[in-house]
Amino acid sequence: MKILANDGISKAGEKALLDAGMTLVEHKVSQEQLINFINENQIEVLLVRSATQARKELIDSCPSLKIIGRGGVGMDNIDVDYAKSKGIIVINTPSASSRSVAEMVFAHFFSLARYLHDSNRMMPLEGETQFNTLKKSYNNAIELQSKTLGIIGFGGIGKEVAKIGISLGMKIKVLTRNPKSELIELDFFDGQRIKFKIDSIQDWNIFLKDTDFISINTPKTDGYLIDHNEFEKMKDGVYIVNTARGGTINENTLLEYLDNGKVAGAALDVFENEPQPKISVLMNPQISLSPHLGGNTKDAQEKIGTELAEQIIEIQKSL
Repeated sequence: MKILANDGISKAGEKALLDAGMTLVEHKVSQEQLINFINENQIEVLLVRSATQARKELIDSCPSLKIIGRGGVGMDNIDVDYAKSKGIIVINTPSASSRSVAEMVFAHFFSLARYLHDSNRMMPLEGETQFNTLKKSYNNAIELQSKTLGIIGFGGIGKEVAKIGISLGMKIKVLTRNPKSELIELDFFDGQRIKFKIDSIQDWNIFLKDTDFISINTPKTDGYLIDHNEFEKMKDGVYIVNTARGGTINENTLLEYLDNGKVAGAALDVFENEPQPKISVLMNPQISLSPHLGGNTKDAQEKIGTELAEQIIEIQKSL
């Protein structure tokens, strides 16, 4: 099989494909030139991450394609149902980056709880002359232990968020569209394993009441998941992190509730206007910011590449 990894692939994934006798074309082809490149090179497998789009036009114009693979969870950049209707197999790696995203959630939680997002901005500017003033301005920091963690969505990422929360001694609440029970397992360095049964709820009122930290871990939503109505039900001084999708939370409303103190701090890894976030969001000192880095770790990339390669190798056997 001839494979184009247009957004790159890890060395582990590359090795697995080459060892299986595949031909790997690891070019970065612009979206405008992609159809011509695929046809000229008779590409059978197109691997993408979030940058490359695989839409109806491309699918119709590239008859050599047998597989489209997405390195990651969401497949918003692929017309999945249409591709399948044309006989193309669509694959992704839903669990490979879950831990990396979950750790990003807590990187932001810790940053917000200890004002690190703001002190990292201010120390280079005022640390030399206003050291004691800055120190006093950050004296309302809090711990995460014993606080209530609310998780919206309980797929692979949500479960990893729960695991970290449990390990920190947090109380766990989970909100899902339909109530369900899930068993999650924590593995420890000495071989011990402990299982926890988590029962999710679908009642926003119960979920938001007395919740200290909220992590949004859902697929792309139609319309805002969190807007005025949800903010009003939250506990005063709540912290919110969104590593899911831009448009899940109304950013203008978020700014209002940061300003009136209902929300103590927020973190955004994804944005409504990505890749050009609103300047009012970027400049707000109560928001911890990252440029869509949730699954962007060396560890996740290795897992993604390996997982894609394994699926492609298995599919080839049945073709």
